[in-house]
Amino acid sequence: MTRSVETTSSEDSELSLPAPKERRRLREAAELTHDEVAAAVGVTAATVRSWESGRTDPRGRKRELYTQFLARLSARPQDGGPAGAPGEAKTARAAEEPAADPPVPDRPTPDGPTSDTQAPDRPALDRPAPDRPTSDAPTSDARTEPERLPAEPPARVPVPGPAEAFDGLYALAARDLTRQAYLLTGRRALALEAVEKSFVQAWDRWPEVATDPDPVGWVRAIAYEYALSPWHRFRRAHRHLDKPPAEPADRILLDALLSLSPANRRTVLLYDGVGLDLPDTAAETEATTPTAGHRLVHAHADLADRIPELADVPLEKQSALLRDLFTALRPPVDLEPRPAAVVRGGGERRTRLWTRATLSLTAMIAVSTSYTLMTAPTRYEPPLAPGESVSGVPPLAGPQQLTERGKQLHDKLRADPQAGPARIAPRIE
Repeated sequence: MTRSVETTSSEDSELSLPAPKERRRLREAAELTHDEVAAAVGVTAATVRSWESGRTDPRGRKRELYTQFLARLSARPQDGGPAGAPGEAKTARAAEEPAADPPVPDRPTPDGPTSDTQAPDRPALDRPAPDRPTSDAPTSDARTEPERLPAEPPARVPVPGPAEAFDGLYALAARDLTRQAYLLTGRRALALEAVEKSFVQAWDRWPEVATDPDPVGWVRAIAYEYALSPWHRFRRAHRHLDKPPAEPADRILLDALLSLSPANRRTVLLYDGVGLDLPDTAAETEATTPTAGHRLVHAHADLADRIPELADVPLEKQSALLRDLFTALRPPVDLEPRPAAVVRGGGERRTRLWTRATLSLTAMIAVSTSYTLMTAPTRYEPPLAPGESVSGVPPLAGPQQLTERGKQLHDKLRADPQAGPARIAPRIE
């Protein structure tokens, strides 16, 4: 398993890389730490330790950078180190520091300055030079000090702003990331969309990306996650693949790659296509190193079953062959990304729209809350209870209805209100 997941042998690479012990010796001779070497090459300190111990070797672009870095370190004892080599800042600062101050001269005599304190062509600083013939100048055997020229200030290099730095990162990585996203998905529109989404998110979080040791890896992780999202299968525009490549070998390679699972596809592309070593591949896929190794072994076996020319090479050379096949593949569609200014401007406009929508919604909520507070009652008013029918209560009883005789007596009493026996027992007559 170790032979199948390790990097290719040294004879397969055009770059000559020193032995692991020599790598460590060069680093220690330059008085550099693992973190400084990792920052110069663009990897982690753990990866540099793995390279120096011989467990793994750099591959692809990292191998070229690391080899050039070690070559500069090996050339430093002869010529003082090339420009731009790590650790040169200490030497440069030491060279730029002025020499130690000369010894304090003795007081000048009345006849003029002493021979060991004043240069022949420089007047004394404490008084004007005496108007004497040249015969009174210091003798030839006197020690002289060369005139010091004022140190010129170093030229200021203009520091690029965030927009220029973002455009540089976009120009460096956009095309390669679009091609990688196409190999992951087989869809041109989805590949371009994934790359633009990743760079828009990078621009929104630019302070974090600018200080990241590997900004290209930061953007690549976002693009891969978006391109391999399972939710795209529900989108009508991304349900079908684009037309296959014209070359039969390219068509077989792309079909074989798309037949892998998303995790194995991503692992193969990072290890064989991008050129990351196994620990970095495992870290970017959020898996352990043994898990990434198992995925790589199974992916190579599946690809060898579908690609005839891959099955005819040894296991240790499959990675190099896959890298060549990925590089030689010609997509049948145009994968040119949009300009960086367009992508950056689109992200800014989208941010402004979301900001305005958020502010508008907040204002609507504030107005609704204010209206509710103004129109709501200030005290509690209990509601009126609804009426209910009551049973078991006797009906209201009153006087009986008057008869005809009763009505006549009633009228008589009203008409004759005088007191007397006749009122007590009234008669109609």
